[in-house]
Amino acid sequence: MITLWYRAPEILLGVKRYSQSVDIWSLGCIFAELALSRPLFKGDSEIGQLYKIFQIKGTPNETTWPGVTKLTDFKVTFPKWKGKVLSNIITTLSPLGIELLSKMLCYPPHMRITAEEALEHVSCKAILWF
Repeated sequence: MITLWYRAPEILLGVKRYSQSVDIWSLGCIFAELALSRPLFKGDSEIGQLYKIFQIKGTPNETTWPGVTKLTDFKVTFPKWKGKVLSNIITTLSPLGIELLSKMLCYPPHMRITAEEALEHVSCKAILWF
């Protein structure tokens, strides 16, 4: 299982079947950590990890993540946090870097950027030598 700080929210919410999108979430967390010089979501337990994610991204709902309320471990009693602007938290990334990170940390797993799309993203093309 993935290190807690990099674990995708769908896994924390009890999804049993998942795809490569969990790896993209983890990669986004590592990308953010490199930019911040500290973990973006530094939880000390599974619920603490979810709350750290919610405090930055906002508590998900059916509008921001269709189907989230049907996940096994989703609770309607979760605190309702409003999302923050990533560029206000991670000031070392360019707007294109923030755009890529936002696509990696997208709540609905099926809407997250794929590895292939990430490599084609203009912010990656600028730093890749091959």
